[in-house]
This record gives sequence, C-alpha cells and structure tokens, in this order.
Amino acid sequence: MSDQRLFAAALLDPDAPCPAGLIAWNGSDPARRFAVYRNNVVVSLIDALADTFPVTLELVGEEFLRAMAGVFVRAAPPGSVLLAEYGAGFPAFIERFEPARSVPYLADVARLEMLRVRAFHAADADPVTPEQVARALADPERLPALRATCHPSLGVLRSDHAVVSLWAAHQGIGDLAGVDPDVPETALVVRAGLEVQVVSLPPGGDVLVAGFASGLALGDAATRAASAHVDFDLTLQLALLLRHGALTSLHLSTETAP
Repeated sequence: MSDQRLFAAALLDPDAPCPAGLIAWNGSDPARRFAVYRNNVVVSLIDALADTFPVTLELVGEEFLRAMAGVFVRAAPPGSVLLAEYGAGFPAFIERFEPARSVPYLADVARLEMLRVRAFHAADADPVTPEQVARALADPERLPALRATCHPSLGVLRSDHAVVSLWAAHQGIGDLAGVDPDVPETALVVRAGLEVQVVSLPPGGDVLVAGFASGLALGDAATRAASAHVDFDLTLQLALLLRHGALTSLHLSTETAP
C-alpha cells in the first residue's frame, strides 16, 4: 500500500497508529497533531452528512445521527473532493444499520433528501411552455406517439412509507402528529429555478416517469402505468408534471426536442 493510502486509511481508523515518517514543523509530537487532524477530518465529514440530511437528523436526534454518521464515515470515505456528492450511500447504510431498524422509514427519508441535493446541483433546462403544450396537444391522433423529455433535476422515489408527508411536516407544512408513516407515498423531486420542489405523485406516476426516461412514447408509457395501477389518471399526471416544470419537451420521435 502506498504512503498516501496508508495515511488516508489511518485518518479514518481511530485505532491505527500515526503513520511513520510524519514530522511537525514546530518540533511538537506528530502523533498528537495527527490525532487532532484525524478528529477534524471525521467531524467535518459528519457535519457534511448532517447538512445533507437535516430531516433524517430531526427524526432521530443529533446524537444518534452523528454516531451513525461516524460509523458510515469510517466505512465509506469520500470518493470525490466535492462534499456535495458525499452521502449517496448513506441511505442504504441506514437501511442496514441495526440500531435504526426501529425507524423503518428513515432510509427512505434519507433517499428523498439525497434526491433533493442531486436536483439542486443538476443541469439547468427550460420547462415546456404553455404554447409548446398547446401545439403538442393540437392533434389528438398523434398524442400516443408523443415523447416527453424529463428535466435533468427530476427524481422519483416510491416508498412504502409517507416520505413526502414526513418531509413536508418538518418544513412546517402540515402536522407531524397527523402523519401516518405507514401510508405508501411516491415523491417527485424537481428543481424550478433555484427552488427544489417535493411533490406527492398520484398512483402510477413513477411508472409513467420511468417510461418517459427510458424513451417510451406517451401511449406506451401510459399503458404500462395503467397496468401497474388501476387508479392511474393520465390527465392528472400530465397536469402535475407540467405544472411543476418536470418536462422539458413534448415531441414526436421524428422531431428534434427543443
């Protein structure tokens, strides 16, 4: 193992000795200075996770979150210098973390928060305009052949828990005491300007969006969604997606998306 790898490994292992060959500029004990540096690195990464997952923190408390994050940090150090990208694996870690099993919805709330971070840093794109929608819908016979392009920031999370309601209640929207965590919800996350929106999708919305993302035409995507959910309402779904700027084009396969 290279000296750099040994140094990095020692930073995240509290039981590892100070790497050999370190010298302090002022002649002080390098082992003591390394211990301070090691602590600062771990604390900084835990702070980054706490900033990325604020609702997750509120659900379990700061002491629990920081202890859990400390275990994660030592097991999964950053793979990028961009701290905004750190924590992508944290929701899956929470799902496997035995002490968190008493909060079964915690991992999905963390997944929702990670989608919000990704949406905030996603590329910009202009949503479909009312004029573009009107042109696309002008000929009813071609509607099934229309293809939709999703906004780069769009993310969807289907959960067995009330992730949207739980997240919203922690933003002061609705009463947390009135939320039943065991009610399944599907979250749509998309950025409008600089604001990341979190919206509850009606049944089948996740299947419809997945169809668009995979290149299916509107008719095929809607058929797949209706097969998955008997309560699927295409008009309702499209209105919601367009209202929140989740689509950037509606076009035929022979047309070039704007």
